[in-house]
Amino acid sequence: MKTTMMDQALSINHFLDRAGTLFKHNEIVSRLPDKTLVRHSYGQWHRRTLSLASALQRAGLQKGDRVATLCWNHHMHLEAYFGIPAAGGVMHTLNLRLSAEELGWIAADAKDRILIVDDVLLPLYLQMAALHAFERVIVFPFSGAPVPPEFTSYEAFIAEGDADGFTPVPHGEDEAIAICYTSGTTGRPKGVAYSHRSTVLHTLVGCLGDHWGLRGIDVVMPVTPMFHANSWGMPYGAVMVGAKLVFPGPHLHADDLLDLMQLEPPTLSLGVPTIWMSLIQTYERSLTEHPGRWKLPAGMRSLVGGAAVPESLIRAFDAHGIWIMQGWGMTETSPIATISYARAELKDASAEERYRRAAMAGVIAPLVELRLKTEEGLIAPWDGQTMGEVQVRGPFITGSYHEVPVTEDKFTADGWLRTGDVATLDDLGFLRITDRTKDLIKSGGEWISSVDVENALMAHPAVAEAAVIAIPDEKWSERPLACVVFKPGQNAPAEALNAHLISHGFAKWQCPERYEVIAAVPRTSTGKFWKLKLREMFPR
Repeated sequence: MKTTMMDQALSINHFLDRAGTLFKHNEIVSRLPDKTLVRHSYGQWHRRTLSLASALQRAGLQKGDRVATLCWNHHMHLEAYFGIPAAGGVMHTLNLRLSAEELGWIAADAKDRILIVDDVLLPLYLQMAALHAFERVIVFPFSGAPVPPEFTSYEAFIAEGDADGFTPVPHGEDEAIAICYTSGTTGRPKGVAYSHRSTVLHTLVGCLGDHWGLRGIDVVMPVTPMFHANSWGMPYGAVMVGAKLVFPGPHLHADDLLDLMQLEPPTLSLGVPTIWMSLIQTYERSLTEHPGRWKLPAGMRSLVGGAAVPESLIRAFDAHGIWIMQGWGMTETSPIATISYARAELKDASAEERYRRAAMAGVIAPLVELRLKTEEGLIAPWDGQTMGEVQVRGPFITGSYHEVPVTEDKFTADGWLRTGDVATLDDLGFLRITDRTKDLIKSGGEWISSVDVENALMAHPAVAEAAVIAIPDEKWSERPLACVVFKPGQNAPAEALNAHLISHGFAKWQCPERYEVIAAVPRTSTGKFWKLKLREMFPR
């Protein structure tokens, strides 16, 4: 029997048109390099986005051509999110924290034709220009300074477009709208292409009440970069519901974010743990050093991901009335695959249990299938104890990489993505990431989770950050080494740190025998602990 439903392709163009008609008076706020704020309505943004799409067509953009962006978080970047696909192109967000060599390689691999770049990032572009020749470079005058004459001004470019006469390029729902590259910490980055269908479905799942709970009355502050897994899909969700967006621009230091929160208090924010650690430490210092300078937005929800969230960080924010929701995913999963939220079965749980659950990676998202494969190749039971590699599949999970052959080290023979993360699942479906496969420590035949040790160390009152790696050991094969960053003016001996670990349930053999005090933990371009660098610093 055939259905009676309309067979209409899913499209993010629907979100664009919906925002321009239903939410035309709602606001988009961007912070400029000089820290002033510029405001646009969704109606103005809609016309500018259509003008961009029209101008790209007039400039010769063909369906499927890649248009790169090298930009901070602001209104123009949001225009690119929707204008490039509407013109039939594929948006490629370049990670401005990568080296010029890496950026040049990625742009060449993606075959980017056009680049849209913030004027404040032109020095970075000029370094990568010798590695990949863009056919056209369009400069957004983010700082307000005149655009150098050898480049095309973004404002002049979109002025040539015809918003009223523009018609989006016809497309199938499985055609690409954007491509993001993985961080490439263990090899060359790989491209992941997102489609209209995968993006629409991911947006709908993300906006569910148990996840973002995104509403039209929300004020959303995306601190997560728009070049990192499409800012976790939040720009698409905000546009879909017409939520007010507050973009921080290039100002991501804790005091800058706290200042912005006084001007435009968010109800929902998102960022990586390192940003949020710095923010709460800066805020709590201010309570004694500068009383009354800042107030944290009462009742703000905060989505934190990109790395494991320590329970100590969740407790610190909760003490000030802000609840942190942890999520897990990766570029290949669009990226949401799990979200930690309150379950009905746990409504009478103790505060300790509530914090313990919140520090887990969360519950499997709708439309995502997830399983754990043990070292023996078996499916791990949901017992909260048995560890296995996380494998996922679903309509917004990648099935291949851009122009890279499918191999069994990345995809199983039966079609599951191998994530490289190791985890347990409990009987309620809560995922607890224990490590990356390459970061697990095998000591005397037993596994030690570096993530568990790190999170426990960061609960010590003197510790700001901690990263744990394996070092060779003649007797035990491997032993854990802890690299510790202490809070300003504080310290603790190794014996005290190990006593703290034992008080948190660790056995003596699981505790590091060696500690190294460092000024800062090296990080990848997406803010994760870069353990490869630590292994280079401390090879044995």
